[in-house]
Amino acid sequence: MQYVVSILLLVFLEISYASAKTEEQAPDFNLLNSYGETVKLSEFKGQTVVLEWTNHGCPFVAKHYKTNNMQNTQTAAKEASVVWLSIISSAPGTQGFVTNEEANELTKSRNALPSHVLQDPEGFVGKAYGAKTTPHMYLIDKAGILRYQGAIDDAGGRGFMFKDLSQAKNYIISALVELNQGTEITDRVTKPYGCSVKYKS
Repeated sequence: MQYVVSILLLVFLEISYASAKTEEQAPDFNLLNSYGETVKLSEFKGQTVVLEWTNHGCPFVAKHYKTNNMQNTQTAAKEASVVWLSIISSAPGTQGFVTNEEANELTKSRNALPSHVLQDPEGFVGKAYGAKTTPHMYLIDKAGILRYQGAIDDAGGRGFMFKDLSQAKNYIISALVELNQGTEITDRVTKPYGCSVKYKS
């Protein structure tokens, strides 16, 4: 009996953390933004969308923002009329969890440019997408198809904290350019790097 329960638990965990698949329909979701408004992914059908999993307490995220690497990527997206959704899946009491007021203050103090900051304290959306790290990035096209998932750039690996991020290949910007040109996206899936998402246990 215990063996059967263990197997069922493993199956449940695999389903819970099932990754969204590239070149398939992106999972729809409803989340509250940092102003208490309901935001539904499908309302942006007809627009390109970037999802950014974030945690301000993560050193990797902090470097991307302190060097303006994330803001520069957001600027490029905004200039291309892309919707940018920053998602916080940190559970209450864990690193990265913030109140709405704190989330808005972070956006302001870092000169960040998200279209919305979304709260996912239960981790349902993060797990539906298989978000593993902060940052973890996803690109969804105008038809709602997931076209890219993975790292923001190729700067991960040993010595990250000492790297010049302006010299890295930015996968999001590259994918946006290729998407706009109607050409095949060169890097559709890459290995994300950063801190683990602090899901509710």
